[in-house]
Amino acid sequence: MLTLEQFKAARSTLQGIIRNTNLIYSPAFSKAWDNHVYLKPENMQVTGAYKIRGAYYKISTLSEEEKSRGLITASAGNHAQGLAYAAQAAGVPATIVMPTTTPLVKVNNTKDYGAKVILHGEVFDEAAERASQIAEEEGLTYVQPFNDLGIATGQGTIAYEIFQDLPDVDVILVPIGGGGLAAGISTLAKLLNPNVTVIGVEPEGAASMKASLEAGHVVTLPTANTIADGVAVKTPGDLVFPYVQANIDHVITISDTELVDAFLDMMERHKMVVENAGLLSVAALKHLDVKGLNVVCVLSGGNMDVITMASLVQHGLINRGRIFTFSVLLPDRPGELMRVSGLLAQCNGNIIKLEHNQFVNINRQNGVELKVTLEAFGHDHKKEIMNQLRQHGYVAQEIMTADFY
Repeated sequence: MLTLEQFKAARSTLQGIIRNTNLIYSPAFSKAWDNHVYLKPENMQVTGAYKIRGAYYKISTLSEEEKSRGLITASAGNHAQGLAYAAQAAGVPATIVMPTTTPLVKVNNTKDYGAKVILHGEVFDEAAERASQIAEEEGLTYVQPFNDLGIATGQGTIAYEIFQDLPDVDVILVPIGGGGLAAGISTLAKLLNPNVTVIGVEPEGAASMKASLEAGHVVTLPTANTIADGVAVKTPGDLVFPYVQANIDHVITISDTELVDAFLDMMERHKMVVENAGLLSVAALKHLDVKGLNVVCVLSGGNMDVITMASLVQHGLINRGRIFTFSVLLPDRPGELMRVSGLLAQCNGNIIKLEHNQFVNINRQNGVELKVTLEAFGHDHKKEIMNQLRQHGYVAQEIMTADFY
Protein backbone atom coordinates (compact mmCIF):
# COMPACT_ATOMS: atom_id res chain seq x y z
CA MET A 1 0.00 0.00 0.00
CA LEU A 2 0.95 3.64 -0.45
CA THR A 3 1.54 4.80 3.12
CA LEU A 4 2.86 7.97 4.72
CA GLU A 5 5.86 6.01 6.03
CA GLN A 6 6.77 4.92 2.51
CA PHE A 7 6.46 8.46 1.17
CA LYS A 8 8.76 9.63 3.97
CA ALA A 9 11.28 6.92 3.07
CA ALA A 10 11.17 7.98 -0.59
CA ARG A 11 11.71 11.62 0.31
CA SER A 12 14.73 10.66 2.40
CA THR A 13 16.18 8.47 -0.36
CA LEU A 14 15.77 11.19 -2.98
CA GLN A 15 17.29 13.94 -0.88
CA GLY A 16 20.40 15.24 -2.62
CA ILE A 17 19.51 13.36 -5.81
CA ILE A 18 16.59 15.38 -7.18
CA ARG A 19 16.08 19.12 -7.43
CA ASN A 20 13.52 20.76 -5.21
CA THR A 21 11.59 22.48 -7.97
CA ASN A 22 10.13 25.41 -6.05
CA LEU A 23 6.71 26.72 -7.02
CA ILE A 24 6.58 29.66 -9.42
CA TYR A 25 3.71 32.14 -9.06
CA SER A 26 2.10 33.06 -12.38
CA PRO A 27 0.67 36.61 -12.42
CA ALA A 28 -0.49 36.14 -16.04
CA PHE A 29 -2.39 32.90 -15.47
CA SER A 30 -3.74 34.14 -12.15
CA LYS A 31 -5.23 37.20 -13.82
CA ALA A 32 -6.53 35.26 -16.81
CA TRP A 33 -8.36 32.60 -14.80
CA ASP A 34 -9.18 34.53 -11.60
CA ASN A 35 -7.31 32.14 -9.31
CA HIS A 36 -3.92 32.25 -7.59
CA VAL A 37 -1.97 30.04 -9.99
CA TYR A 38 1.37 28.44 -9.17
CA LEU A 39 3.54 26.25 -11.41
CA LYS A 40 5.41 23.17 -10.18
CA PRO A 41 8.27 23.13 -12.74
CA GLU A 42 9.30 19.48 -12.97
CA ASN A 43 10.48 20.39 -16.47
CA MET A 44 13.48 21.79 -14.58
CA GLN A 45 14.05 18.48 -12.76
CA VAL A 46 17.10 16.28 -13.23
CA THR A 47 16.65 14.55 -16.65
CA GLY A 48 14.00 17.17 -17.48
CA ALA A 49 11.01 15.42 -15.89
CA TYR A 50 9.57 14.08 -12.64
CA LYS A 51 10.27 10.47 -13.62
CA ILE A 52 13.68 10.45 -11.95
CA ARG A 53 11.85 10.40 -8.58
CA GLY A 54 10.10 7.09 -9.10
CA ALA A 55 12.91 5.42 -11.02
CA TYR A 56 15.61 6.25 -8.50
CA TYR A 57 13.50 5.26 -5.52
CA LYS A 58 12.39 2.01 -7.15
CA ILE A 59 15.96 0.96 -7.89
CA SER A 60 16.90 1.68 -4.28
CA THR A 61 14.33 -0.92 -3.16
CA LEU A 62 15.55 -3.70 -5.49
CA SER A 63 17.62 -6.59 -4.19
CA GLU A 64 21.21 -7.07 -5.31
CA GLU A 65 20.10 -10.15 -7.24
CA GLU A 66 17.43 -8.17 -9.11
CA LYS A 67 19.90 -5.44 -9.99
CA SER A 68 22.61 -7.89 -11.04
CA ARG A 69 20.34 -9.30 -13.77
CA GLY A 70 20.10 -5.87 -15.41
CA LEU A 71 17.04 -3.67 -15.75
CA ILE A 72 14.58 -3.18 -18.57
CA THR A 73 11.58 -0.93 -19.05
CA ALA A 74 9.33 0.63 -21.67
CA SER A 75 8.83 4.34 -21.91
CA ALA A 76 7.71 7.14 -24.19
CA GLY A 77 10.78 9.05 -23.04
CA ASN A 78 10.80 10.54 -19.57
CA HIS A 79 10.79 7.32 -17.54
CA ALA A 80 13.46 6.06 -19.93
CA GLN A 81 15.75 8.94 -19.03
CA GLY A 82 14.93 8.69 -15.34
CA LEU A 83 15.65 4.97 -15.20
CA ALA A 84 18.79 5.28 -17.35
CA TYR A 85 20.13 8.04 -15.07
CA ALA A 86 19.31 6.11 -11.90
CA ALA A 87 20.70 2.84 -13.27
CA GLN A 88 23.93 4.53 -14.27
CA ALA A 89 24.24 6.02 -10.78
CA ALA A 90 23.71 2.55 -9.29
CA GLY A 91 26.14 0.91 -11.72
CA VAL A 92 23.42 -1.27 -13.20
CA PRO A 93 22.94 -1.93 -16.95
CA ALA A 94 19.60 -0.81 -18.37
CA THR A 95 17.69 -1.53 -21.57
CA ILE A 96 14.88 0.78 -22.65
CA VAL A 97 12.21 0.00 -25.25
CA MET A 98 10.73 3.18 -26.68
CA PRO A 99 8.00 3.79 -29.30
CA THR A 100 9.34 4.65 -32.75
CA THR A 101 7.51 7.99 -32.47
CA THR A 102 9.55 9.09 -29.44
CA PRO A 103 11.14 12.55 -29.96
CA LEU A 104 14.82 12.29 -30.88
CA VAL A 105 15.93 14.38 -27.90
CA LYS A 106 14.49 11.78 -25.51
CA VAL A 107 16.13 8.91 -27.39
CA ASN A 108 19.54 10.58 -27.44
CA ASN A 109 19.37 11.66 -23.81
CA THR A 110 18.53 8.11 -22.77
CA LYS A 111 21.54 6.78 -24.68
CA ASP A 112 23.73 9.49 -23.14
CA TYR A 113 22.86 8.13 -19.68
CA GLY A 114 24.33 4.79 -20.71
CA ALA A 115 21.21 2.78 -21.53
CA LYS A 116 20.66 0.50 -24.49
CA VAL A 117 17.70 1.79 -26.52
CA ILE A 118 15.36 -0.34 -28.64
CA LEU A 119 12.72 1.40 -30.75
CA HIS A 120 9.54 -0.63 -31.18
CA GLY A 121 5.85 0.09 -31.84
CA GLU A 122 3.98 3.31 -32.43
CA VAL A 123 2.59 3.82 -28.90
CA PHE A 124 3.73 3.01 -25.38
CA ASP A 125 1.58 -0.11 -25.03
CA GLU A 126 3.32 -1.80 -27.98
CA ALA A 127 6.74 -0.91 -26.60
CA ALA A 128 5.73 -2.26 -23.19
CA GLU A 129 4.66 -5.58 -24.68
CA ARG A 130 8.04 -5.93 -26.40
CA ALA A 131 9.92 -4.99 -23.20
CA SER A 132 8.05 -7.71 -21.28
CA GLN A 133 9.03 -10.27 -23.92
CA ILE A 134 12.70 -9.29 -23.73
CA ALA A 135 12.63 -9.37 -19.92
CA GLU A 136 11.34 -12.94 -20.00
CA GLU A 137 13.72 -14.09 -22.73
CA GLU A 138 16.86 -12.55 -21.19
CA GLY A 139 15.98 -12.75 -17.49
CA LEU A 140 16.11 -8.99 -16.96
CA THR A 141 14.34 -7.21 -14.10
CA TYR A 142 11.37 -5.31 -15.47
CA VAL A 143 10.83 -1.87 -13.91
CA GLN A 144 7.32 -0.64 -14.59
CA PRO A 145 7.08 2.98 -15.80
CA PHE A 146 3.88 3.69 -13.85
CA ASN A 147 2.05 0.54 -12.76
CA ASP A 148 4.14 0.02 -9.64
CA LEU A 149 3.54 1.26 -6.10
CA GLY A 150 7.24 1.91 -5.54
CA ILE A 151 7.35 4.09 -8.67
CA ALA A 152 4.17 5.89 -7.59
CA THR A 153 5.64 6.48 -4.13
CA GLY A 154 8.67 8.24 -5.61
CA GLN A 155 6.50 10.37 -7.90
CA GLY A 156 4.27 11.32 -4.98
CA THR A 157 7.10 13.16 -3.22
CA ILE A 158 6.12 16.11 -5.41
CA ALA A 159 3.20 16.65 -3.03
CA TYR A 160 5.59 17.18 -0.11
CA GLU A 161 7.26 20.03 -1.95
CA ILE A 162 3.96 21.58 -3.00
CA PHE A 163 2.74 21.72 0.61
CA GLN A 164 6.13 22.95 1.78
CA ASP A 165 5.94 25.94 -0.58
CA LEU A 166 2.18 26.47 -0.36
CA PRO A 167 0.64 24.95 2.80
CA ASP A 168 -2.82 26.31 1.96
CA VAL A 169 -3.00 24.88 -1.55
CA ASP A 170 -6.62 24.29 -2.61
CA VAL A 171 -6.36 22.57 -6.00
CA ILE A 172 -3.61 20.48 -7.62
CA LEU A 173 -3.80 19.77 -11.36
CA VAL A 174 -1.93 16.59 -12.34
CA PRO A 175 -1.31 15.17 -15.85
CA ILE A 176 -2.37 11.55 -16.24
CA GLY A 177 -0.90 8.92 -18.54
CA GLY A 178 -0.69 5.49 -16.95
CA GLY A 179 -1.59 6.83 -13.53
CA GLY A 180 1.60 6.56 -11.46
CA LEU A 181 2.09 10.29 -11.00
CA ALA A 182 -1.59 10.89 -10.29
CA ALA A 183 -1.75 8.02 -7.80
CA GLY A 184 1.34 9.17 -5.92
CA ILE A 185 0.54 12.88 -5.74
CA SER A 186 -3.16 12.47 -4.98
CA THR A 187 -2.61 9.85 -2.26
CA LEU A 188 0.05 11.83 -0.42
CA ALA A 189 -1.83 15.09 -0.88
CA LYS A 190 -4.95 13.59 0.72
CA LEU A 191 -2.84 12.16 3.56
CA LEU A 192 -1.40 15.62 4.22
CA ASN A 193 -4.74 17.42 3.81
CA PRO A 194 -7.95 15.46 3.10
CA ASN A 195 -9.65 18.68 1.97
CA VAL A 196 -7.33 19.43 -0.93
CA THR A 197 -8.82 18.88 -4.39
CA VAL A 198 -6.69 16.88 -6.82
CA ILE A 199 -7.79 16.94 -10.46
CA GLY A 200 -6.36 14.67 -13.14
CA VAL A 201 -5.89 15.96 -16.68
CA GLU A 202 -5.79 13.78 -19.79
CA PRO A 203 -5.68 14.40 -23.55
CA GLU A 204 -8.98 13.78 -25.33
CA GLY A 205 -7.31 11.33 -27.70
CA ALA A 206 -5.93 9.12 -24.93
CA ALA A 207 -8.31 9.50 -21.98
CA SER A 208 -7.91 5.93 -20.76
CA MET A 209 -8.05 6.83 -17.07
CA LYS A 210 -11.28 8.79 -17.41
CA ALA A 211 -12.83 5.89 -19.31
CA SER A 212 -11.65 3.49 -16.61
CA LEU A 213 -13.01 5.65 -13.77
CA GLU A 214 -16.36 5.89 -15.51
CA ALA A 215 -16.44 2.11 -16.01
CA GLY A 216 -15.30 1.40 -12.46
CA HIS A 217 -12.43 -0.79 -13.66
CA VAL A 218 -9.40 -0.55 -15.94
CA VAL A 219 -10.33 -0.45 -19.61
CA THR A 220 -8.24 -0.41 -22.78
CA LEU A 221 -8.82 2.19 -25.49
CA PRO A 222 -8.64 1.06 -29.12
CA THR A 223 -6.18 3.87 -29.90
CA ALA A 224 -4.16 6.57 -28.17
CA ASN A 225 -3.91 9.51 -30.56
CA THR A 226 -2.53 12.76 -29.15
CA ILE A 227 0.39 15.15 -29.56
CA ALA A 228 1.09 14.58 -25.85
CA ASP A 229 3.31 11.55 -26.51
CA GLY A 230 4.31 11.25 -22.85
CA VAL A 231 0.75 10.30 -21.84
CA ALA A 232 -0.34 8.37 -24.95
CA VAL A 233 -1.38 5.30 -22.96
CA LYS A 234 -4.21 2.99 -24.01
CA THR A 235 -4.40 1.05 -20.72
CA PRO A 236 -3.79 2.65 -17.30
CA GLY A 237 -2.08 0.67 -14.55
CA ASP A 238 -4.28 -1.71 -12.61
CA LEU A 239 -2.12 -1.50 -9.47
CA VAL A 240 -2.27 2.29 -9.24
CA PHE A 241 -5.87 2.54 -10.44
CA PRO A 242 -7.47 2.03 -6.98
CA TYR A 243 -5.44 4.97 -5.61
CA VAL A 244 -6.47 7.20 -8.49
CA GLN A 245 -10.05 6.04 -8.01
CA ALA A 246 -9.94 6.89 -4.30
CA ASN A 247 -8.02 10.18 -4.38
CA ILE A 248 -8.51 11.94 -7.73
CA ASP A 249 -11.62 14.11 -7.43
CA HIS A 250 -12.34 14.20 -11.16
CA VAL A 251 -10.67 14.22 -14.57
CA ILE A 252 -10.57 16.99 -17.18
CA THR A 253 -9.84 16.16 -20.81
CA ILE A 254 -7.94 18.53 -23.10
CA SER A 255 -7.85 18.81 -26.91
CA ASP A 256 -4.59 18.95 -28.84
CA THR A 257 -5.47 22.47 -29.99
CA GLU A 258 -5.62 23.60 -26.37
CA LEU A 259 -2.16 22.14 -25.78
CA VAL A 260 -0.79 24.18 -28.69
CA ASP A 261 -2.22 27.33 -27.11
CA ALA A 262 -0.80 26.37 -23.71
CA PHE A 263 2.65 25.90 -25.23
CA LEU A 264 2.57 29.42 -26.64
CA ASP A 265 1.36 30.78 -23.29
CA MET A 266 4.23 29.13 -21.41
CA MET A 267 6.81 30.35 -23.92
CA GLU A 268 5.58 33.93 -23.99
CA ARG A 269 4.50 34.37 -20.36
CA HIS A 270 7.16 32.34 -18.53
CA LYS A 271 9.90 31.70 -21.11
CA MET A 272 9.78 27.99 -20.28
CA VAL A 273 9.80 24.94 -22.52
CA VAL A 274 7.20 22.43 -21.32
CA GLU A 275 6.36 19.30 -23.31
CA ASN A 276 2.79 18.63 -24.36
CA ALA A 277 2.07 16.14 -21.59
CA GLY A 278 3.26 18.67 -19.03
CA LEU A 279 1.04 21.36 -20.53
CA LEU A 280 -2.15 19.45 -19.71
CA SER A 281 -2.38 21.09 -16.29
CA VAL A 282 -1.96 24.59 -17.75
CA ALA A 283 -4.59 23.98 -20.43
CA ALA A 284 -6.96 22.76 -17.70
CA LEU A 285 -6.98 26.14 -15.93
CA LYS A 286 -9.77 27.52 -18.11
CA HIS A 287 -11.93 24.49 -17.33
CA LEU A 288 -11.97 25.10 -13.57
CA ASP A 289 -15.27 26.29 -12.12
CA VAL A 290 -13.67 27.84 -9.00
CA LYS A 291 -12.43 31.37 -8.34
CA GLY A 292 -9.97 32.92 -5.90
CA LEU A 293 -8.29 29.63 -4.91
CA ASN A 294 -4.65 28.57 -4.69
CA VAL A 295 -4.12 26.32 -7.72
CA VAL A 296 -0.95 24.39 -8.54
CA CYS A 297 -0.23 23.12 -12.07
CA VAL A 298 2.24 20.24 -12.15
CA LEU A 299 4.44 20.72 -15.23
CA SER A 300 5.53 17.11 -15.52
CA GLY A 301 8.35 17.50 -18.05
CA GLY A 302 10.10 19.60 -20.65
CA ASN A 303 11.83 17.15 -22.98
CA MET A 304 10.84 18.37 -26.41
CA ASP A 305 12.85 18.40 -29.64
CA VAL A 306 13.32 21.68 -31.49
CA ILE A 307 11.39 20.54 -34.58
CA THR A 308 8.30 19.91 -32.45
CA MET A 309 8.81 23.26 -30.73
CA ALA A 310 8.97 25.07 -34.07
CA SER A 311 5.80 23.33 -35.23
CA LEU A 312 3.93 24.22 -32.04
CA VAL A 313 4.95 27.87 -32.25
CA GLN A 314 3.84 28.04 -35.88
CA HIS A 315 0.48 26.36 -35.30
CA GLY A 316 -0.10 28.38 -32.14
CA LEU A 317 0.41 31.68 -33.96
CA ILE A 318 -1.88 30.56 -36.79
CA ASN A 319 -4.57 29.47 -34.30
CA ARG A 320 -4.49 32.91 -32.69
CA GLY A 321 -4.61 34.85 -35.94
CA ARG A 322 -1.15 36.26 -35.40
CA ILE A 323 0.15 34.66 -38.58
CA PHE A 324 -1.92 34.20 -41.72
CA THR A 325 -1.56 33.93 -45.48
CA PHE A 326 -3.80 35.42 -48.16
CA SER A 327 -3.74 35.34 -51.95
CA VAL A 328 -4.93 37.96 -54.43
CA LEU A 329 -4.87 38.34 -58.22
CA LEU A 330 -3.36 41.60 -59.46
CA PRO A 331 -3.29 43.37 -62.83
CA ASP A 332 0.03 42.82 -64.58
CA ARG A 333 1.26 46.40 -64.50
CA PRO A 334 3.97 48.35 -62.64
CA GLY A 335 3.12 49.64 -59.15
CA GLU A 336 0.47 47.08 -58.12
CA LEU A 337 2.76 45.30 -55.70
CA MET A 338 3.72 48.61 -54.13
CA ARG A 339 0.04 49.55 -53.83
CA VAL A 340 -0.78 46.36 -51.93
CA SER A 341 2.25 46.67 -49.66
CA GLY A 342 1.27 50.27 -48.92
CA LEU A 343 -2.19 49.16 -47.82
CA LEU A 344 -0.68 46.49 -45.58
CA ALA A 345 1.69 49.03 -44.03
CA GLN A 346 -1.22 51.40 -43.30
CA CYS A 347 -2.94 48.53 -41.45
CA ASN A 348 0.24 47.69 -39.47
CA GLY A 349 0.53 44.29 -41.11
CA ASN A 350 4.08 42.98 -41.05
CA ILE A 351 5.09 40.96 -44.12
CA ILE A 352 6.90 37.71 -43.32
CA LYS A 353 6.94 36.15 -46.76
CA LEU A 354 5.80 37.19 -50.23
CA GLU A 355 5.39 35.14 -53.42
CA HIS A 356 4.81 37.02 -56.68
CA ASN A 357 3.90 34.75 -59.62
CA GLN A 358 3.57 36.57 -62.95
CA PHE A 359 2.71 33.48 -64.98
CA VAL A 360 -0.56 32.26 -63.45
CA ASN A 361 -2.54 33.01 -66.62
CA ILE A 362 -2.40 35.13 -69.78
CA ASN A 363 -5.13 37.59 -68.69
CA ARG A 364 -3.08 40.69 -67.95
CA GLN A 365 -5.95 42.22 -65.93
CA ASN A 366 -5.68 39.41 -63.39
CA GLY A 367 -2.46 37.82 -64.46
CA VAL A 368 -0.35 38.01 -61.31
CA GLU A 369 -0.96 35.88 -58.23
CA LEU A 370 0.34 37.40 -55.02
CA LYS A 371 0.62 35.29 -51.88
CA VAL A 372 1.47 37.15 -48.69
CA THR A 373 2.17 35.75 -45.22
CA LEU A 374 1.61 38.40 -42.57
CA GLU A 375 2.13 38.89 -38.87
CA ALA A 376 -0.91 40.41 -37.18
CA PHE A 377 -2.07 41.17 -33.62
CA GLY A 378 -4.86 38.60 -33.66
CA HIS A 379 -8.08 37.60 -35.39
CA ASP A 380 -9.66 41.09 -35.16
CA HIS A 381 -6.59 42.69 -36.73
CA LYS A 382 -6.51 40.00 -39.43
CA LYS A 383 -10.16 40.73 -40.26
CA GLU A 384 -9.41 44.46 -40.45
CA ILE A 385 -6.57 43.88 -42.93
CA MET A 386 -8.67 41.63 -45.15
CA ASN A 387 -11.55 44.14 -45.13
CA GLN A 388 -9.21 46.98 -46.15
CA LEU A 389 -7.94 44.98 -49.11
CA ARG A 390 -11.49 44.21 -50.26
CA GLN A 391 -12.61 47.81 -49.83
CA HIS A 392 -9.84 48.82 -52.21
CA GLY A 393 -11.08 46.42 -54.86
CA TYR A 394 -8.90 43.39 -54.22
CA VAL A 395 -10.48 39.94 -54.11
CA ALA A 396 -8.32 38.66 -51.26
CA GLN A 397 -8.78 35.16 -49.88
CA GLU A 398 -7.20 33.67 -46.81
CA ILE A 399 -5.44 30.39 -47.52
CA MET A 400 -4.24 27.73 -45.13
CA THR A 401 -0.52 27.10 -45.02
CA ALA A 402 1.68 24.99 -42.79
CA ASP A 403 4.88 26.80 -43.66
CA PHE A 404 5.75 30.44 -43.10
CA TYR A 405 9.45 30.01 -42.42
